[in-house]
Amino acid sequence: MKKPFFRRFTKKVFVTTNIITAVLFIVGANVKYFEPAHWWFLSLFTLLLPYLLLVLVLFFVFWLFAKSLWSIVSLLAILTSLHAVRNVFPLHAEPDFVMAKKIGDIRVMSWNVELFNILHHKDEPQHKQQMIDLINKYNPDIACFQEMVAGENKEGINYFPDIKKKLKFKDYLYSYRVIDDFDRYHHFGIIVFSKFPVIRKQTLVSNPNSYNSTFQFIDILAGKDTFRIFNIHLQSLKFSKDNLNYLDSGKVPAQGNISESKNIISKIKMGVIKRAAQADFIKDEMNHSPFPVIVCGDFNDVPVSYAYETIGKGLQNAFVEKGSGISRTFSSISPTLRIDNIFTDKRFKIIQYKRIKQLLSDHFPIIADIRYSPPKQ
Repeated sequence: MKKPFFRRFTKKVFVTTNIITAVLFIVGANVKYFEPAHWWFLSLFTLLLPYLLLVLVLFFVFWLFAKSLWSIVSLLAILTSLHAVRNVFPLHAEPDFVMAKKIGDIRVMSWNVELFNILHHKDEPQHKQQMIDLINKYNPDIACFQEMVAGENKEGINYFPDIKKKLKFKDYLYSYRVIDDFDRYHHFGIIVFSKFPVIRKQTLVSNPNSYNSTFQFIDILAGKDTFRIFNIHLQSLKFSKDNLNYLDSGKVPAQGNISESKNIISKIKMGVIKRAAQADFIKDEMNHSPFPVIVCGDFNDVPVSYAYETIGKGLQNAFVEKGSGISRTFSSISPTLRIDNIFTDKRFKIIQYKRIKQLLSDHFPIIADIRYSPPKQ
């Protein structure tokens, strides 16, 4: 006896949807193998990866209850992309963060400080001090900040000598382009602070020389060992308030959905291509390092993306090793946007990791304790 048409049709829809989801998931999980300049649109599937994974799991459970072999589709998609699953959603519990540092450990912080509150200093005058207090509370040995705004003019709101004195670091490197200065009193750039002696400082500029093209590294002396710390801020999407409203709530400006969607897609395309070029440039610099590297920064891209995989190749990610959940680091658009990272050479041991759930900028700060453990000769 044939099954009713509705049941047969429904099953076909379910099977087709399951297969399409599996294909999109596999593509998104392996986007690093596609040239970004030609296949930039595949990056959209990396953004959707957590949701595609959830749909696959639901399909798998559904087919199991239905006692159907179609459950194999979801299972195979997940098993063939376990590296992506682990990067997006580590399968281990996150223990409590121990504030006291152990002897020999290095505490590293990375944070996009969103102009160090300069835009809201009148409405929230206490905000900047709260940021400084948070940094001092966690007492990092290395602190990498992106979107830093400060200057040497005493008339400026963010007078850098005062900030430096309050943070109690021994040395720093502040990298910026004069053309990007916030105003006549303040620079806009990236900065790395160190409580270890710094024996070399280097600012790097990739081509084309434009916004987000400035990177930096310092070489620090920790005991008898020398390490190279990279601080990076990859190309942002430059979403406007209208873009963010559209993505957050579905509200669109007067010109309508089509023009707004085209604008967003155009910015995503531009971001993917520029981040790919920046990632290649940075990876080449990393490969020439004579010392073990630590890489911190705002990648403006999600796990498994081309930029993430290129820079992270051969390294370990502190969140993947010791974090848990999805652990978003950007507070807007989507709860899945973990775009800030701390990568280390595999000769380091990741002791602990924490996303600090205190929203003092549009990014959450992240922090990790690491220990150099080279293989015994």
